[in-house]
Amino acid sequence: MLHNIQLEHILFLDIETVPQFEHYEELSETAKTLWELKTKYQRKDEFSPAEFYDRAGIWAEFGKIICISAGFFKMNGDQRNFRVTSFHGEETQILNDLKNLIETHFNRPRHLLCAHNGKEFDFPYIARRMIIHGIKLPFKLNLFGKKPWEVPHLDTMELWKFGDYKTFTSLKLMAHVLDIPSPKEDIDGSEVRDVYYQDGDMDRIIRYCEKDTVTVAQILLKLRNETILDESEILSV
Repeated sequence: MLHNIQLEHILFLDIETVPQFEHYEELSETAKTLWELKTKYQRKDEFSPAEFYDRAGIWAEFGKIICISAGFFKMNGDQRNFRVTSFHGEETQILNDLKNLIETHFNRPRHLLCAHNGKEFDFPYIARRMIIHGIKLPFKLNLFGKKPWEVPHLDTMELWKFGDYKTFTSLKLMAHVLDIPSPKEDIDGSEVRDVYYQDGDMDRIIRYCEKDTVTVAQILLKLRNETILDESEILSV
């Protein structure tokens, strides 16, 4: 039951990813061949491998993480606030910073990681990039040998399905139907690549990532039938 979980025991996450290189031509010949094979089904006959490369950030084998935002609740009696922080820079540093946060503050059996579509995207993406960089997985991301009910992850999209596996519900759609306010100046996820490579505006990406992390927390509050956070309760640290 969601109500049996203490909010302070949850680490909320969101990641932003981009292709490892700005241009398809920067890939090695081997990587180009593997990219063509990897995306054959998705591309069909509509796009060439080069034309499809702007979507490479979706796959951990061809993308990289440029920002991870993490949020957590602090409770003091009836008072609460939600603190959100972001890791950015070199990918190895981002991953090590997240690992340190998890192992230092969210490493007990009662602790959970929470993201929207996290079980299909964020959590495996982070784990794969850690393995690629030779970073030992923190316990909360090492799922080998765990039974489904032992996995320490919450997924707001999975919770919204209520057993229905036929549809995908975006974070933006869930926020809309649950009447969760969202800043109108947000960029779209599909724009992150251009904002990163062409505009070089990392601050804008960080704000977008942090907004999504806050939205995940707001959705979980709604699923618990609790009052959502107001702006005064959200702190960027």
